[in-house]
Amino acid sequence: MWRVSVQSIVVGCVLVLAPVAGGQASAALQSSEGLSSDDWAGIQEAYLKASNAEGRGQYGDVFGFSVAVSGDTVAVGAFGESSSATGVNGDQSDNGTGNAGAVYIFVKSAGSWTQQAYLKASNSGSQDRFGLSLGLSEHTLVVGAPNEASSATGVNGDESLNVIAFAGAAYVFVRNGTTWSQQAYLKASNTGNDSFGRAVAVSGDTVVVGAYHEDSDASGVNGDESNNDFIQSGAAYVFVRNGTNWSQQAYLKASDSDWGDEFGWSVAASGETIVVGAYREDGGATGINGDDTDNSAAGAGAAYVFVRNGTTWSQQAYLKASNSQVLDQFGHSVGISDDTIAVGAWREDSNATGVDGDQANNSVSVAGAAYVFVRNGTSWSQQAYLKASNPEVLDQFGYSIAVSGNTIVVGANGEDSNATGVDGDDSDNSAPEAGAAFVFTRSGTTWSPRAYLKASNTGAGDAFGTSVSVSGDTLAVGAYLEDSNSTGVNGDQSDNSAPDAGASYLFDVVSSGWFDMGCALAGVSGDPLLVGTGDLSGGSSNTVRLTNAAPAATAGLFLALSSTPVPFKGGTLKPFPFFDPVILTTDPMGAIFIPFSMTPGLPAGTELWVQWAIQDAAAISAVSLSNAIVGITP
Repeated sequence: MWRVSVQSIVVGCVLVLAPVAGGQASAALQSSEGLSSDDWAGIQEAYLKASNAEGRGQYGDVFGFSVAVSGDTVAVGAFGESSSATGVNGDQSDNGTGNAGAVYIFVKSAGSWTQQAYLKASNSGSQDRFGLSLGLSEHTLVVGAPNEASSATGVNGDESLNVIAFAGAAYVFVRNGTTWSQQAYLKASNTGNDSFGRAVAVSGDTVVVGAYHEDSDASGVNGDESNNDFIQSGAAYVFVRNGTNWSQQAYLKASDSDWGDEFGWSVAASGETIVVGAYREDGGATGINGDDTDNSAAGAGAAYVFVRNGTTWSQQAYLKASNSQVLDQFGHSVGISDDTIAVGAWREDSNATGVDGDQANNSVSVAGAAYVFVRNGTSWSQQAYLKASNPEVLDQFGYSIAVSGNTIVVGANGEDSNATGVDGDDSDNSAPEAGAAFVFTRSGTTWSPRAYLKASNTGAGDAFGTSVSVSGDTLAVGAYLEDSNSTGVNGDQSDNSAPDAGASYLFDVVSSGWFDMGCALAGVSGDPLLVGTGDLSGGSSNTVRLTNAAPAATAGLFLALSSTPVPFKGGTLKPFPFFDPVILTTDPMGAIFIPFSMTPGLPAGTELWVQWAIQDAAAISAVSLSNAIVGITP
């Protein structure tokens, strides 16, 4: 029996896996400096459905068109939900108010997810589409209803006069203990047919609401909102809370406000910074703070950064893609976390893959792209250009986007592969518009692809990735056209008798533990199975156990601190570049068991990738491979 201990060597930061007794080899591992605790590994944690899920026969609830995560709370919007209830936890059974909309709150306790609340507008009305947009910050939720029709203005006005179609509204809910209640009813200061509430965001006591069809010719902050001279130029409105009272603090317009730009289609907020997308803006500029008077690139899109000093807002940056092109629609989605902004351009056309590829080739129409910007002081610069690992025509990568710390999630709701789960085969496009989401993480200033997410029940047309959100250890992806008739948490995914009922999927963005990353290559006994146990904290007891391999066979344990998949003997080796393999022999049952203790003092997020290669005459090239696993320190 091998017993392997993990020891620190004083010089540098080096780990040594060395046999305590017996054995033939040792493996030296340099610990990875600069790995972030936000580095991503994960599994699907929950499959969420509405408690009153209905399919197209009942208007199609489209649960999952919007999602928002904050800590252990997830909100899911279903703008097609049709009950006539109002307020919190009303009667869900009456479907007499088509497309009124609803929001569902789920919370995690002791590792399990349950529904905590069912929210409706205080003036729920047919076609209001309450829940089309969501923002969540700790115990505060803001919900957009862009088709709400009252003529009220400001905060907590008269919501009963439905005389302005598509005026729009936003609703603020707060939680006290486990109880939710509506705190405010928000309207624009210049209510019109403006779709106020198409986008919403909240950060602490600040809410921003986009109204992409607002029509004034104002520009900048707090300009003249009284005329409708620039049709669908768009606007955004900032509200702040003092105690329990809300008031409008600012009226935001683009510095180059123009007809049809649809400024306010997307919004995001973090602290004293707001970013607003105008996905139909026409500027021909590229990069940061270029010439905003050049309208030579119709529908190229832009994003605008606003900052607050005290109570005063000002525009800090005008963001454009580094490869700004006609109809790329940069700004269709935006996300922000502290000094990092991500912007999606779902109609971008390059054939690049991964990070910082060739932007110049427009051979894959509407493949989509995303762009990362960072702030140093008051100056912004582009840090990365993100693409899917499998860009295809009409994948729409960048349709949705979310940022949390050093993690970015990008939704591609038109992606076509039939893969399921995490890091499956992305090459089989037999499930048109099933959708996918892609996770990228940053170490230092470098971004890397981290995970490829699919639904556990991938289906054509489900549009998985239409919405994404990430916070802490939880990542949510919405698939608003998913068809199962299940309800609640982790129900039956297989019965597609409720068309467009919608679903949402939660993934555990785990910063520590052991995770199965796939890539087995079968041998005489089928796929060899590798499992890791233990929490990888300093001094903890851990094991790696191989089973189902060829009996009494020579095996090599490959170790690395990163995953760079490479072809190996007809399969895929994930720990690469690897260190000297540990050579052992499987027992008569085809198993190897290695216990080891973890050295203290390793940085959070340090990764140990492990995979076995086993001599096996029945395998391709006479070598079978176990699945790869990764252990991540807490």
